[in-house]
Amino acid sequence: MTDTILPNGIKDSGGDNYFKKGCNPFAQTGRSKLQNKRASLNQQIIKQMRMRAGAENLLKATSNNKVREMVVLELSYVNSNLQLLMEQLEGLNSSVEVYQSSQETATIPLIPLGLKETKEVDFSVAFKDFILEHYSEDGKNFDDEIADLMDLRQACRTPSRSEAGIELLAKYFNHLPLLESRFFSPTRQTGIFFTWYDSFTGVPVCQQNLSLEKASILFNMAALYTQIGSRSDRQTIAGLEEAISSFQKAAGLLNHLKETFTHTPSYDMSPAMLNMLIRMMLAQAQECLFEKTVLPGIRNNFYSLLKMAQEATKVSETYDQVHQSMIQAPIKDNVPLFWSTMSQIITNHYRSLAHYFVATALLDHQLNPSDDEDQQEKTLSQVYDRLPEGRSPLDILKRRDERRRIGKAHLRRAILAHEEALRICGLCRDLRRLEVLQEILQASHQRSVNKFADNDNEDEFTDYMEAPDIISKTEHKAEMEVPTLSKVKVIDFFQRLGPLSIFSAKQRWTAPRTIQLRPDDGDLGFTLKGEQPVQVVSLDPLCPAAADGLKEGDYIVAVGNTDCKWLGVSEVMRLLKDVDEDGISIKVVSMMDSNPSMPTKSATFCGNLPKTYSMICLAFDDDDKNPKSRKVTKKPSFLSWGLKNRLKSASTLSLPTADASSTLPWSKPCPTFPSSSSYNNDSALY
Repeated sequence: MTDTILPNGIKDSGGDNYFKKGCNPFAQTGRSKLQNKRASLNQQIIKQMRMRAGAENLLKATSNNKVREMVVLELSYVNSNLQLLMEQLEGLNSSVEVYQSSQETATIPLIPLGLKETKEVDFSVAFKDFILEHYSEDGKNFDDEIADLMDLRQACRTPSRSEAGIELLAKYFNHLPLLESRFFSPTRQTGIFFTWYDSFTGVPVCQQNLSLEKASILFNMAALYTQIGSRSDRQTIAGLEEAISSFQKAAGLLNHLKETFTHTPSYDMSPAMLNMLIRMMLAQAQECLFEKTVLPGIRNNFYSLLKMAQEATKVSETYDQVHQSMIQAPIKDNVPLFWSTMSQIITNHYRSLAHYFVATALLDHQLNPSDDEDQQEKTLSQVYDRLPEGRSPLDILKRRDERRRIGKAHLRRAILAHEEALRICGLCRDLRRLEVLQEILQASHQRSVNKFADNDNEDEFTDYMEAPDIISKTEHKAEMEVPTLSKVKVIDFFQRLGPLSIFSAKQRWTAPRTIQLRPDDGDLGFTLKGEQPVQVVSLDPLCPAAADGLKEGDYIVAVGNTDCKWLGVSEVMRLLKDVDEDGISIKVVSMMDSNPSMPTKSATFCGNLPKTYSMICLAFDDDDKNPKSRKVTKKPSFLSWGLKNRLKSASTLSLPTADASSTLPWSKPCPTFPSSSSYNNDSALY
C-alpha cells in the first residue's frame, strides 16, 4: 500500500513535484483510516458542543420549571455523548500498532503523536479584495498563485510519512511569514479564519491571525517525526539511528513551539502538555539508544553487565519522569490511559532488566586471582547509591556468600518489577491487545525466575534482604535536536506584487499615478537611487515631470508597459535612455506615513474613567528614541515674551517643568491607558 499519491497520475520521475500533493486521503492505509476517523469524531464533537452551548443558554434564560427539566435531561444526554466521543478519540491516540514497522517482532511498541486536523481555508476572496484595495492591482491576475497556495495547504493535511512529508510541511511553514507580511495588516482583519482541532480533546480553536496556523504546523511536523521514528526498523543499526534522530527532532520542535508560541489557545499546545510530550519523546529516544547499544549483543563479563544495568536504569528513570508528569493535573484528565499505563510498564520493565544485569554480574562472575580487584571494587561502588549496612564493595566481591545473597536480592526485585508490569498491562484494554508487549514481559519475567531457581538452595536460610537501588548512568544521552527549517527554500507566491520590504501590508502608499516624461535638452529633470524599486531624487521642480505630478521620493513601478518593481537603477535607466520627443509614460507611487502624527489630545485611563489632558503647550523631542530621557519642556506664554524673568507677570500661563515639586497635583503619576489588545482580542476559542 502506497503512502503517497502522484499528481495527475504522472509516474514518479524523481523530480521536485513528487509528493507535492501529500498523501492520498482516500488510500485505505491504516494511518489514513485513523485520520479519517479523527476528522469524523471532531465534527461530531463540534455538533455536541454546540448543542450543549444552546441548552445551557436556554437553561439560563428560561424560568419555566417544565422547560428547565427538559433542558437538564437533554444536557445529560449531550454530556454522555461527549464522553463517549472523547473515549473514542482516546482510543485513536492509543492505536500505536498502526504506526509500527512491519518488521517489528521483538521490541516494545513506541508511542507516536496523531496529526492535528484542520478545516479547509479559502484564501481567494479575501486575498483578491486585499490586492485590489491595498496594492491597487486586479486580484484576478493572481488566481494561479492563490490556487497554488490552497493546494499546498490542502496537501499539508495529509503529508507522507517520510522526509518528503516533513519538507512539505516546512515549505508551507516558511511561506506563512511571507503571507503574513503581504496580507495581514495590523490595522485591519482579513476575514480569514484558521480552525484547528485539539488532538486530545477534539475541541476546535479558531483564530484570524497566523499564530495558530504556524504553531499547528510545527506540532504536525513533530507528530510526523514521531510517526517516522515509530515506523523505523529497530532490528538494524540504521533503523535505530533513524528512530533516535526522529524522536530527538520531535522533542526539539515541541520545545521550539513551547518557547515561541506561548499563548496558543489549544490545550494540546499548552506549556504543561508540551513539557510532558518533550519528556516522552526524549524517553523514547533514550530507549532507542539503549537498544542500539545492546543490538550487537552484551558481553558476558562483569564490567559490561554493570554498565548495561546503569544504562537500563537511565531508561527506567526517564520513563518514570514521564509517568509522573502524566499523572499531574490537569494533564491526567486528557492524556490517554494507554500512554500513562505504557510509561509505567516500561519503567518497571527496564528497572527489572537493570537488577537482572547486576544479579548476573554478581552470581556468574566470581573474583579470580587474575582479576583486577581495585578496578572491580571501583566499578561496583559506582553502581550503588548506598550499600547495605556493614558491607563494603570489597567484602561483596571477595565473599562468595555475600555475592550470592545480594545477587538473589536483585533477582527478587527483577521478578517483582516484571510481575507489576504484567499486572498493570492486564488493567488496560488497549494494552491487552498488544501481544508483542505481553510476550516480551513474560519472557523477561521467566528468565529472571529461571535465574533465581538456578541459584536457589533449599538448605539455605531464607534471607529477605532488600537489594540497593542502582545509580543511572549513560554514555549516550538523548538530547533535543531542532531541525533547520530554513534549509527548505521557498519562492514567494506573490512576488509579482513587488519587493516585500516595500510592498507589504504594513506600508501605505498612494494608488499608482501615470506621469508623462518629456526630455528637456536630454534631461528628464531627476535622478534615481535605491535598489528595487528605484526612487526619484533630486527632482527639478520646474521640469515637465514635476508639473505632471511627479514628487520627490516617488517609487517607479512601471515604465511604459514594463513592470519595474524588481528592476534596479541601471535597468530603469536603460529603459529611459532612448526617450524620444513624444516622451514615455511611467507609473509611480508615493509612500504614505505609516505612523500618523500624535494627536493634539491624549487619553489616559485612570480609575476606569478616561481623563483628557491638553497637549498644546508640550513639546517633544521626536529624535530622542529613549523614552526615559524624553523631557517635557516649558513653552513661554505670549504674555511673558520680551520680559525678564525677574519681571514676569503673575498672569503668565505656563505648564510646570519636569522637576516640579512632587506634592503638586499634576506631578502625580497617572496609569497608562490599556493596550487595545486587551479589548480587541483577535483570537476566539470555541
